[in-house]
Amino acid sequence: MSIITIQLGQCGNQIGREVFQTISTDLHSTRGLSSRKENDAYRAASKERFFSEEETGVPAARAVLVDMEPKVIGQTLSVALRSGSWKYDHQSHFCQKQGSGNNWASGYCIHGPKHKEAIMDLVQKEAEKCDQLSGFLILLSMAGGTGSGLGAFVTRSLRDAYPTSFLLNHVIWPYSLGEVIVQNYNSVLTLSHLYQTSDALLVHENDAIHRICAQLMNIKQISFQDVNQVIAHQLGSIFQPAYSSDGASQYSRSPLGDLMEALVPHPEFKMLGLRNIPQMSENSLAFSTFAWPALLKHLRQMLIANAKMEEGRTLCFIIKNVKVITISNNIVINF
Repeated sequence: MSIITIQLGQCGNQIGREVFQTISTDLHSTRGLSSRKENDAYRAASKERFFSEEETGVPAARAVLVDMEPKVIGQTLSVALRSGSWKYDHQSHFCQKQGSGNNWASGYCIHGPKHKEAIMDLVQKEAEKCDQLSGFLILLSMAGGTGSGLGAFVTRSLRDAYPTSFLLNHVIWPYSLGEVIVQNYNSVLTLSHLYQTSDALLVHENDAIHRICAQLMNIKQISFQDVNQVIAHQLGSIFQPAYSSDGASQYSRSPLGDLMEALVPHPEFKMLGLRNIPQMSENSLAFSTFAWPALLKHLRQMLIANAKMEEGRTLCFIIKNVKVITISNNIVINF
């Protein structure tokens, strides 16, 4: 089943681009797959989930790009096209000449109602390309105006238009020192509205990702691209095809549905956190070895201490209360 990604604002579009680049890179790699048949099955499942086939032969991301300023969308489209392995549909984006000025109300009360029809038309066109729709992954930041305000409005509109589809909001928690002066108000308003309409909220904290880049990835001059790449790697690991949790030798058909079933047992408990273990720079991987018992032991310690960092190579975990799903080598293990 396919996932449609809605990229909102500067942050959402930049992270979305990195997510699709991560997935595309993985599609052209055979690491961790034991046979050609299994490799082909994995690629087919991943392409169906994230990309649609184009007449040019270059897969197009199942995504809708939205921003109130054209600069970031133009950069996102051009960078994806230069990659050569994938692209965005040149008709699946919406932008205007005037931004939201980091004002939540401007995005929610002005731009949202004004441009709702145009945005939802783009979403409908993407949905019609899917044979089976699992749901929507909505990428946004809570600090600005377009991502937070317009993002909350678009999420509500998606809930009204697609009441039976899953909605997962991936939100970026702003730096504690502040990006904009009204970020606290924007964050509170965004959370209050998303909590009413979304099925789950997956939260990434900028401060935590920044520490991972500095202490574990050994990056000296940390840029937003470095932060976005770490986030994209984690998201890509979660949503890439994995064997179903019942032990059947087939890939899960409903990735968002499986996550909701395991991690959101009640509609009031929908705030999700993400942990990676272990974590390290790619240059250090060749000098490291890991065993599952040690990894699980460290994960339990992280869970008890509510820690977000641990040394080692990146594998992916989502933690909600005491429910843990481990995703590695295309196998999902519940414990």
